[in-house]
Amino acid sequence: MRYLTIVRHAKAEKPTPTQRDVERTVSDRGRRQCEQLRAWATDEGELGRFGPTTALVSAAARTRETFQLAFDGTPFVRASSFSELIYNGQRDVSGEDLLIDVAAIDPVTTSILVVGHNPTVFELLWSLAPEGTVSPRDGFPTAGAFVLAIPEERPIGLARYELIARYVPD
Repeated sequence: MRYLTIVRHAKAEKPTPTQRDVERTVSDRGRRQCEQLRAWATDEGELGRFGPTTALVSAAARTRETFQLAFDGTPFVRASSFSELIYNGQRDVSGEDLLIDVAAIDPVTTSILVVGHNPTVFELLWSLAPEGTVSPRDGFPTAGAFVLAIPEERPIGLARYELIARYVPD
């Protein structure tokens, strides 16, 4: 079995009047959330059991920082790439757009980690998880990680996959 772990970036700083959205970094709360994610990612009984992963990370500062603080340099991540295409601050990026980009980097030999933005990550989760397992009213919490089971040696595509774990930092 392989896994798709979908993560929303950690809590971000509020933008300053001169700052572009893409430049926003994580807040103090976001750094604490990343510490908790990192603890889970390095624990083979928790999130770490779903690795090693190939990571696709939005090129925005807050997603890169979430990845670096929570996952970079851990056994959970084998390879990573950063994409401006999955940053939804300049254009509308749908869950389907994100799925296309994930499928493009899918090595079909390891699990996959996505670190992105809401509402795109929620749309992706909503379209892949079994009906009734996620709800729009619950949303996608900052630094939340949701894990779907992907059948071995099968490329990821538009299908329903079992939601097997969720990790939501304080």
